[in-house]
Amino acid sequence: MLTETQNQAVAAALEAARARFVDANPRSEQQHRKAAEVLPGGNTRTSLFSEPFPITLVEAKGARLTSLDGREYVDFLGEYTAGLYGHSHPALRRAVLEALDNGWVMGGHIRHEEELARLICGRFPSIELVRFANSGTEANLFAISMSRAITGKDKVVVFEGGYHGGVFTFGLQRSAMEAPFEFIKAQYNDIDGTRALLDAHAADIGTVILEPMQGSGGCIPADHDFLRMLREWTKANGALLVFDEVMTSRLAPGGLQELVGVTPDLTTLGKYIGGGFSFGAFGGRADLMERFDPRRPDAFGHAGTFNNNVFTMAAGVTGLRDVYTAEAAAALNARGDALRGRLNEAARKARFPMQFTGLGSMMNVHMHAGPVRNIRDAVAGNAALRDLFWFDLLEQGVWFARRGMINVSLPIGDAECDQLEMAVAAFVERTNALVGQGTT
Repeated sequence: MLTETQNQAVAAALEAARARFVDANPRSEQQHRKAAEVLPGGNTRTSLFSEPFPITLVEAKGARLTSLDGREYVDFLGEYTAGLYGHSHPALRRAVLEALDNGWVMGGHIRHEEELARLICGRFPSIELVRFANSGTEANLFAISMSRAITGKDKVVVFEGGYHGGVFTFGLQRSAMEAPFEFIKAQYNDIDGTRALLDAHAADIGTVILEPMQGSGGCIPADHDFLRMLREWTKANGALLVFDEVMTSRLAPGGLQELVGVTPDLTTLGKYIGGGFSFGAFGGRADLMERFDPRRPDAFGHAGTFNNNVFTMAAGVTGLRDVYTAEAAAALNARGDALRGRLNEAARKARFPMQFTGLGSMMNVHMHAGPVRNIRDAVAGNAALRDLFWFDLLEQGVWFARRGMINVSLPIGDAECDQLEMAVAAFVERTNALVGQGTT
């Protein structure tokens, strides 16, 4: 914990960094003002907004981004994990151009949807049959809805810090935009407390949904024993276990479920699997997913004009088949683990609380001294220090999420990893000088 004097020094440094940001990005500020005339707050995607105004991007190639103000950044955001392939990957570009030449919005079945489904079913242990959607939010909506319909039990267990889409956001406080399901919110990684909550509502719980590592909540991995407890309890009590692997499916060829050795009943996917285009999917055990077979008289309905859009299907097939192979997944996540180790080595030299959590190619900085096992730990971190870190690294040409999320995409190489490590080391050195000889 910083002293009051140290916090005042950080606040002054943060104000100076904010002023430099404004001076360095006048065209982005002008564009934001124009956008605010027709969009609320100049924004149509809340997670991208950042005070004092967002930077406008105009070009993306490989692992690099260029802003309207002519500044170049190395992309360590990776579109919040959706940009796994980087920007304008040549193999994906060829696939999309071929799809473009053959026509789109056909209004019928296309071959690529079967190819992509076969690739997914072959990779993820829990998925025997799969259906496509347009986003992770949609995928989770259908997974929850089908689970409630199949089990006949309305209550859905979620976890603090969980993010399953724009209307499935579970912070410490209830979101006004939360979908109107009967949610029961438990504490992530709390085995005893969660089991007690499950037992208290056992007769009414039909669904337990969670990320095996919380992504938006701060790249906080679930304890394996915690996941095993949930698997055992749902099996014993007639509930379905849903893993939201919209983000974490990139962490191994078969997703994080493969690494932890816990197989859910249903899995939801999204982000990178569409090759950089809008995508979502939900799949699982055949006996569950067969309820969507339109040949059945009692089939569940599931429509969506763009569920099988030709660009997503073509890019998705090329990506999973030719680019993000099992070998590529192993290599990328090994690179991420090594990078996180290097960043934590730099953070250990800090005279202030700082650490990087995560697994493989996903990580998050936390200005918190103790273990980070749930969102309660994450929000206890020093928010001003995290903001100062964001402004500082932007000045050094590193693009990442203001909340501290960092993702390694395929075009990230040794030079980019070195750049990030040096940027973190420089921040630590400057901030050490700022806060003086230590914390209380």
